[in-house]
Amino acid sequence: MPRILGVDIPNDKKTLFSLQYLYGVGPAVARELCEKAGVNPDSRARELTDEEISRLAIILERDYTVEGPLRRQVNQNINRLRDIKCYRGIRHRLGLPVRGQRTRTNARTRKGPKKTVAGKKGVKDLK
Repeated sequence: MPRILGVDIPNDKKTLFSLQYLYGVGPAVARELCEKAGVNPDSRARELTDEEISRLAIILERDYTVEGPLRRQVNQNINRLRDIKCYRGIRHRLGLPVRGQRTRTNARTRKGPKKTVAGKKGVKDLK
């Protein structure tokens, strides 16, 4: 398995798709990276030579923010929002959706499993 920036990329996939296993590298960046490094995007990752792998790693470190530095940058941005106590920061802190989605129904991914409240249906009994 070729190793780029501390990440093992899959052998059996095409280089274009293998590069997308790096955090911060999507389809467009992967294609651009292959062009800059002079690597055939349709060849398998196992066919990459050591020279091509080192060229890819050098270009990634020099021109792009990926993996560790990108994760750190995203976390710093979220912590900044939390520190200034803006709306988005409060939503991050409470573990609720940040981008304006509804929470009355749905939002189970952010809120976690349902916490059933006992006696909520008993409103009709009071009449």
